[in-house]
Amino acid sequence: MIEPDALLAQLERENLKLSSYNKRAFAFMIDDMLVSILFAIIFWDTLRGLTTFEALFRFVNSLFLYIIVVKSIYQTIFIAMYGQTLGKMLVKIRVINQEYFDQPSWLESFQRALMRALSEVVFYIGFAVANFSPLRQTWHDKTAKTLVVDV
Repeated sequence: MIEPDALLAQLERENLKLSSYNKRAFAFMIDDMLVSILFAIIFWDTLRGLTTFEALFRFVNSLFLYIIVVKSIYQTIFIAMYGQTLGKMLVKIRVINQEYFDQPSWLESFQRALMRALSEVVFYIGFAVANFSPLRQTWHDKTAKTLVVDV
């Protein structure tokens, strides 16, 4: 495993800068909003018929597993193919493999997406650990051995 100081030095030599927490959070919100809009379009007729908050809450909870699967597929495909999701493209950040500074492989992207979903399920604790990491890595970054850098 490469030491954080060595990785930071390599990033500097490659003229790469770690993405800020704010950019990552904004990209996260954009991506979640896109997935939410997709589900709202698909289930529009059902959603229109819900008259109470409790009914809406129960319906959204019934879709929980589907939402996690769609988010994971979305993350895997975009990270593996482009190194960026649509949210990351808009805020100009990308995911790189920490060893080669290249796009993550399909397997790394899939691992990252699954751990990202787990982080969401356990109250975003996996995201919060980035605040204590010198490389600003979340659980999903550490698992997949990735970094998020500015474009």
